[in-house]
Amino acid sequence: MKMSRLKPRESRIAAILLLLLVLVLGYFVLLHWWFVAPLRQMRADMSELRDTHSRFAAAIAEKPALQQRIAALGAGQAASSAFLAADDPNTAAADLMQRVVDVVGSNTQGSNCVVSQKTTMPNPPTTPGEPYRKAAVSISLSCDIEPLSAVLNALEQGTPYLFIDDISMYRNPVAAQPGQTPPLEVQFTLSGYVRPSHSAPAAAPAGAAP
Repeated sequence: MKMSRLKPRESRIAAILLLLLVLVLGYFVLLHWWFVAPLRQMRADMSELRDTHSRFAAAIAEKPALQQRIAALGAGQAASSAFLAADDPNTAAADLMQRVVDVVGSNTQGSNCVVSQKTTMPNPPTTPGEPYRKAAVSISLSCDIEPLSAVLNALEQGTPYLFIDDISMYRNPVAAQPGQTPPLEVQFTLSGYVRPSHSAPAAAPAGAAP
């Protein structure tokens, strides 16, 4: 039995439908999974990073108030837990790096968070009128968002008083396991005030002999 040939109008409609099918398949095979889907994922990640950065920026904005609390400490409060334990900036910087390792270890059990790099920094210059010296270190973490929040909160909310500055973060797709969201690569400066080596001498009472 011979198949009847399509009429010219039916042939055009069939050709158009076939072309649309080829275009749809070509879009998903060549564009969507290779370009559109990754771009959508990148936009979602960027939105998540902006939200996370905003929360950390709000926490860092409280730094001036904490610095005022430090500046208000008198010479008689040299033993306060607000200061770093060491009275030498270099030793204090080493203590800062160890504190980061301890905080990461105690706040991220079972979570993906590691200290990828920690280095000392030049001692920050003393601000005019500021009676205490600072020690600072540069810290790099590879961390998921939840353990990262716990680590930063533990560093800033505990004692001694520590300050997080110059924080930056991005996702590193190379570090991701297949089928998993890549961790955040985070870098920031962590600083604290060095414990005074000795208190200022008390003023002599009025009228006392020299």
